[in-house]
Amino acid sequence: MKKQWVLILGGSSGLGLATAKKMARNGYHLIIIHRDRRTDLEEINTHFKEITSRGVELLSFNIDVANSSKRKEIIDEIKSTLDHSGKIKMLVHSIAKGSLKPMTSNKEAILNHQDIEITLNAMALSLYDWVKELSAQNLFDEDARVVAFTSEGSSKAWEGYAAVSAAKATLEALTRSIALEYASKGIKANCIQAGTTDTKAFQMIPNSDSLKKNALNRNPNKRLTTPEDVANAVYLLSTDEAKWITGTVIKVDGGESLR
Repeated sequence: MKKQWVLILGGSSGLGLATAKKMARNGYHLIIIHRDRRTDLEEINTHFKEITSRGVELLSFNIDVANSSKRKEIIDEIKSTLDHSGKIKMLVHSIAKGSLKPMTSNKEAILNHQDIEITLNAMALSLYDWVKELSAQNLFDEDARVVAFTSEGSSKAWEGYAAVSAAKATLEALTRSIALEYASKGIKANCIQAGTTDTKAFQMIPNSDSLKKNALNRNPNKRLTTPEDVANAVYLLSTDEAKWITGTVIKVDGGESLR
């Protein structure tokens, strides 16, 4: 029986890492692409050892997912490894690399064209780049799933969130188109809109404390979303029972967005 692999773009912390641990607990082998500083690698490797203690294989690459030449190198290496040991069942996009500059300010640098371009490239366009290349190399399972993490900010305006908001809206549009145009390849693609989750990436958003307080007031379950809540939903989307779900945004927020 061939192995089933999950490739996670941005799997060393937050939602991506929680997803990696969840999928490992359910027998999936992992390929994790991440971009981290050397000072953080010791802690990250501790998490990776926890994953491999489940008896699954883990390939990790510390590179920029938006770097086209590095992407080609890594995909060639993945192809070499997987040629005789399985296919990629799921691609998870969990990139949090974006500009959080305001559009106007008398005190700090403001958002410019390059900031938006870099954010779009990392947080949205990279999804299509990876789907296209993995499909071209015939690395996807015949019943593959693509999951990308979006946020309520894709359709709401928050101060300092303009570039990321644009990227999330683009990510959702690309995911819908992947669901449509790659259906003949057996790929199902969806976005998960997580509720407010207190990750390192969230804490970098301007006024995040205020957003967190507001989320707690809005949520009928009176708690924030956890990375594990989101990871559970990703796992559900990997199952046979979820194969008819595609091209949509699934809210995993405990009802936070109801009001």
